[in-house]
Amino acid sequence: MKVTIHKLFDYLLETTAQDPPECFIGFSLARSPRLKDFLPDLDPELSLDWNGKSFLGLPALRQRVLDQTGLSVPLESVLITAGAAEANYLLFRQLLSAGDEIVTEAPGWPQAGVMARAIGARLVEVARDEARGWWLDPDAVAAAITPRTRMVFLTNPNNPTGRLIPEADLRALAELAERHGIWLVVDEVYAGLEWTGPRPPAIAGMTRFGITTGSVSKALGLQGLRTGWMVCQSPEVIRAAMILRENGSEIMNILGEHIAELALRPDRLAAALSRARDEGRVTLDLLDRFVAEEPRLSWHRPEAGLIGLARLEGSDGESLARALLRPPYRTFLLPGSAYGLPHHLRIGAGGGPESRLNEGLDRLSAALRDLKDRPTI
Repeated sequence: MKVTIHKLFDYLLETTAQDPPECFIGFSLARSPRLKDFLPDLDPELSLDWNGKSFLGLPALRQRVLDQTGLSVPLESVLITAGAAEANYLLFRQLLSAGDEIVTEAPGWPQAGVMARAIGARLVEVARDEARGWWLDPDAVAAAITPRTRMVFLTNPNNPTGRLIPEADLRALAELAERHGIWLVVDEVYAGLEWTGPRPPAIAGMTRFGITTGSVSKALGLQGLRTGWMVCQSPEVIRAAMILRENGSEIMNILGEHIAELALRPDRLAAALSRARDEGRVTLDLLDRFVAEEPRLSWHRPEAGLIGLARLEGSDGESLARALLRPPYRTFLLPGSAYGLPHHLRIGAGGGPESRLNEGLDRLSAALRDLKDRPTI
């Protein structure tokens, strides 16, 4: 199995090899805490050996995962992984074979396409409706299923638009999975940062074929821990993923799991999410005003999460993004071409003060003015 690079990662690799940008528009995670925030609660005598520990991950951490997802399933239904990306990877590798079909959304997290091509599975994309705020039609998902479909892979909220799948639509998708006996994997990595309503229920509790993946990376800003999870009611799926993980990242990230367990304790979690929501709302308001004042930009404000897609009129997004990287702008944003949408830009509300977002937006405005008569930029 040869894994090829997807456009998003390829762009990041290429541009980070250049002079580092001064400003960032579109950080996808909340402001990161510091190690010192956790030191008072860490035992200095903590052994970093994983011998004698559960291969599924620290039981206390797995219980925190169930608590914050609101799921009432056995503790053995949770496997701790190196982030949500590894959880997804393990599922793609163990549940898909050459010749199978996987249904996914467009735009969506590009990992599904990369893995489908590597495995030899056929990727079937269902377009989200931009005119209706990037809505995903469950009937369109149903129409894409064939006898060869083995998995439906979605993100909720959607990466990169921030559109939520409402509970009624989730239930329709769960019924679809039950009816056809196919796995329904929902990456919920941004769960906890909802702006327009309550957090939707986790799919792992809605059907025996539902699999929830998530992590502490986005809403809690703990991307560097590389600690995530999958939740599935099928012991066979959890065991197969655990066996594959043993041949990759191996057993446990002891320090990361202990810090993640601390981060998911109710009082600390509530405080962290409150801060992330407060900061996110302020920044989303700023982005709303910015887009409204730029005649060449429009967007549907995200319903959840910290990133969204803005439509760019008059030029392609990648040309603009590359121009922004150069002096005098020195500003990074991700072009929509990373998601197969060349006339869009991904903009985001994450990162905290270090992103210098206000300055970045000023520089983006300048670039839009300076380059308005150069449609190919």
